Amino acid sequence: MLSASQLLWFLAFPILYSLAEGIKVFAPEGSDAILPCSFSTKENIVQKLFDWRKVDPNKQEVFMYDGGLHYSNGLPGQDEHFRGRVSYFSQELQFGNASIIIRNTTVADSGNYTCGFPHLQPEQTFNIKLVVGAVLKPLVGILNISEDKAWLKCEVRGASPKPKVEWRDSDGNILPAEEPQVSYKGDHYYITLLTTVTRTNTNIFHCVATQEEIGHKTKDKLYVPYCAEAPKPHITILGATESGVQLKCDVGGVHPKPKLQWKDSDGNVLSAEDPVISERGGRYNVTLCTTVTPTKTNCFHCVVKQEGSYQVIDQEINLSENLFKSKSGQVITGWLGGCFIGILSFAFVLAVLVTTKTISIHFNRGCLRNANSSSEETTAPGSETGPEELRVLRNGSVV
Repeated sequence: MLSASQLLWFLAFPILYSLAEGIKVFAPEGSDAILPCSFSTKENIVQKLFDWRKVDPNKQEVFMYDGGLHYSNGLPGQDEHFRGRVSYFSQELQFGNASIIIRNTTVADSGNYTCGFPHLQPEQTFNIKLVVGAVLKPLVGILNISEDKAWLKCEVRGASPKPKVEWRDSDGNILPAEEPQVSYKGDHYYITLLTTVTRTNTNIFHCVATQEEIGHKTKDKLYVPYCAEAPKPHITILGATESGVQLKCDVGGVHPKPKLQWKDSDGNVLSAEDPVISERGGRYNVTLCTTVTPTKTNCFHCVVKQEGSYQVIDQEINLSENLFKSKSGQVITGWLGGCFIGILSFAFVLAVLVTTKTISIHFNRGCLRNANSSSEETTAPGSETGPEELRVLRNGSVV
């Protein structure tokens, strides 16, 4: 039974009849193809012999039926290429229908076939041409963009029959292009077509692949972003830290959306923070920050690549060795400054407490004898001041 897609194929590409050339049958690669062969008189052929062969290149045996015997039930001689893939319609033989079905068709099945009745008088032969098509959509891309031009590429891979490939603008006009690059592998065609375009009202271009033999046409469209050169990124040095030197890369007003990366001079991608992305009116602004450490060259690159384009914009920056060394001095200076500020703060608080008489500071400069004498005279009855506290007071204390 034919699938829905196969039925659509046969509806879209009907069998063509020609008295001179016989019958043409079209089938997409991988589908099942019915090769028709029947008598207009609807004569019963259950006991007849009919033989299907592929004419080119060397009359391959496709299917033979002989009064009930055939290649599927023990009759020898079928070509290996068709073994297990060909069957007939047993219920239709009584109506003179000798049609066959070839399953899972390949491009190699394309060619001219004959359906012959050698025992009839006179002998009768029907000619059928099978065209198996590999239908693939073109692949388009932007190779490069300059201020007023864009270089476009279109590829059709593995098509059969050979397609005609063209570049067209949004109005359908054929654009001039380079000579197509064509290669042929295993019954399939691989075609590449390059063109150069300039700015238009829409900046939309189409690559069209037409397979005239099977009446099939497919295309892919490409939007060229303003046909203008992508702006170069801007690099800023944010400063030096204990971890390294912080760098920022900015690119603005870009379409389509760009991808930013930081790389060293060897092309290695560097770790970075998550990009900051904003969009307005279809244009993107992107910022990417990273922290770098010293290398042999101290040369770093911000690389910008736009979606749908092969174009890469590169901006580099060379950092001084002193920039990496200065981070240590900055840290030490900051530490000393902090200590100095702390000392000043303590002195200020202490001065305020003394001025407001919250605390008092005493310095005893007398000898031990005077201290003992003084202590005996000033110790009030009931005071708990003992020898330990007096020893502290001799050197000065805060009361």
